[in-house]
Amino acid sequence: MQIKPFGVEMWMNEFETKCELNLAETCVDSITFGELLDLTGKHNSGLDELLPMRLGYGDIEGSPRLRDAIAALYAGQSRDNVLVCHGTIGANALVHQALVERGDHVIAVVPTYQQHYSIPESIGAEVTPLRLKEQDGFLPDLAALKALLRPGTKLIALNNPNNPTGALIDAAMLGEIAAIARSVGAWILCDEVYRGLDQTGNGYTASIADLYEKGISTAGMSKAYSLAGLRLGWIAAPKPVLEAAMIHRDYNTISVGRLDDHFAALALEHRDKIMARAHRITRENLALLDEWVKGEKRISWVKPRSGTTALLKYDLPMTSRDFCLALLEAEGVMLCPGSALEMEGWVRMGFAQKSEVMREGLARMSRFLGRTGRRS
Repeated sequence: MQIKPFGVEMWMNEFETKCELNLAETCVDSITFGELLDLTGKHNSGLDELLPMRLGYGDIEGSPRLRDAIAALYAGQSRDNVLVCHGTIGANALVHQALVERGDHVIAVVPTYQQHYSIPESIGAEVTPLRLKEQDGFLPDLAALKALLRPGTKLIALNNPNNPTGALIDAAMLGEIAAIARSVGAWILCDEVYRGLDQTGNGYTASIADLYEKGISTAGMSKAYSLAGLRLGWIAAPKPVLEAAMIHRDYNTISVGRLDDHFAALALEHRDKIMARAHRITRENLALLDEWVKGEKRISWVKPRSGTTALLKYDLPMTSRDFCLALLEAEGVMLCPGSALEMEGWVRMGFAQKSEVMREGLARMSRFLGRTGRRS
């Protein structure tokens, strides 16, 4: 199987250990094991509960406790509609492998997480990009989506909230997209790993799994829940999708770790506390970033409405990779080049770090832009 190199992951792997300030990070500031136990009220008893646990495979599809906790994130799902996977990245891969065949037609929004176009391409599907545009607020153009649709379109791949733009498709637009997909019987895969991080209200927008009978939601513990180290995600979908995914899952996962399952369930059962922390961090940092953008004449953007990432357009005569390398060398600050996301002329920044990291990183970026702008 031939597959394109994963641009974002290759960049992160190469440079995230070589920077002083990582503003490319997309997870809400990770919590420690001790913080998790404190937040969930288990500081004195959390470890004791593990001592009787036998470290076998455990429940292959995910424990009933965990699947119940995941189902509670949705309006109309039960544990029977949930399959636990090795991270959202594993969930996405399983859905594409289970549903897409050589010769199928897939529509994928771009920019998005590269899995959603490179995996179906590697299978031999024809992938048509639905390009998100700055003038549309990086929301899908529904007329363009209809024009791309074919009678046999198998799958439409979305990412909501969107990585890297932070754009948010609301319930009404999701319903319109579902109606478009329904007209040809297409599945909709919506990568919802940033769900819960809207800038207003309780943070949770509607899920495609609750709005469309052929809607598939993938998500996980990494981004909103600050627990990337658990490597745990899930698929919420109609049972036939899960049954097809299980065939592939038997070859590459068997089960997730029992400790991962246990702590993911614990975190989701106390998600109000974890999400309150996440909202405080992301909302304060986005306000800080908004003020910074207003003061930088060489930077523009479409302000994110959700998630942890923003796309910044820069007015300098250099490629996005050269921009990021020069910033890293001069100031020790890491961003992600738009070229890794098929968005040349832009850079991706995360805004979910500790506020002191964010403030210092923005100050160094201003220093860099001032020097580089004068030279150009």
